[in-house]
Amino acid sequence: MEPTLAVVLAAGKGTRMESDLPKVLVPVCGRPMIRYVVDALREAGIEKIVVVVGYQAELVRKELAEVPGIDFADQTEQLGTGHAVMMCREQLARHAKDHPEGPVLIVTGDSPMLQTRSIEALLGDFQHSSPSCLLGTAHHDNPHGLGRIVRSPGGQFVAIVEEKDATLEQKEIDEVNMSTYLFKAADLVGVLDQLSSDNAQGEYYITDAPGILREAGREVRALDVLQPCESLSINNLADLAIVEREMVRLRTL
Repeated sequence: MEPTLAVVLAAGKGTRMESDLPKVLVPVCGRPMIRYVVDALREAGIEKIVVVVGYQAELVRKELAEVPGIDFADQTEQLGTGHAVMMCREQLARHAKDHPEGPVLIVTGDSPMLQTRSIEALLGDFQHSSPSCLLGTAHHDNPHGLGRIVRSPGGQFVAIVEEKDATLEQKEIDEVNMSTYLFKAADLVGVLDQLSSDNAQGEYYITDAPGILREAGREVRALDVLQPCESLSINNLADLAIVEREMVRLRTL
């Protein structure tokens, strides 16, 4: 399999965390949450990682300075997840030049429950099926607030529908988007130019990329291999408490 480049979105301030630290440096069970993400990537065999930094970027750089294979990209304006990936154009272009069919994995730095075995499963499916884009999804007992994965009657990926845009029928779907994406490097570089900020927030979203690729006739797959616990991203102190309890529970199993 061609080498994987991972992109970790880690530029946010985390205003609801009641901390002056960048969000991804807030401790979870005594360690900065981004450390769990980086460890999971490296344990899955990913050696090249680009971390997108923004708020107090120098602190994130310092925290990860001694981790082999880490590069950084700066997102000085917070204009959405798609914009964050755009800030990696230089690294993405180099990777696509050397490995146009090779995988680029995009994950968020505030998801410390990311599991190595899930990444390995996604990479294995990507190698076997070679789609333009592969989404990692999960089934969730309480999908409220999460983007739903809409499939055709035959089970093929159709769209990601956000909660605010979902019909009553779509809100009954329990398969959810987990903000975990694999793209062919060259396809990702190409689709970034097609992302639009023509929305209420005026931001660019990487969630639009799978739909754009599908409309262009490229194969987009969704694989429900992620565990429900991996949807436990951290946005506030209540989320932090839930994640810490879950980490402790898993350690005692």
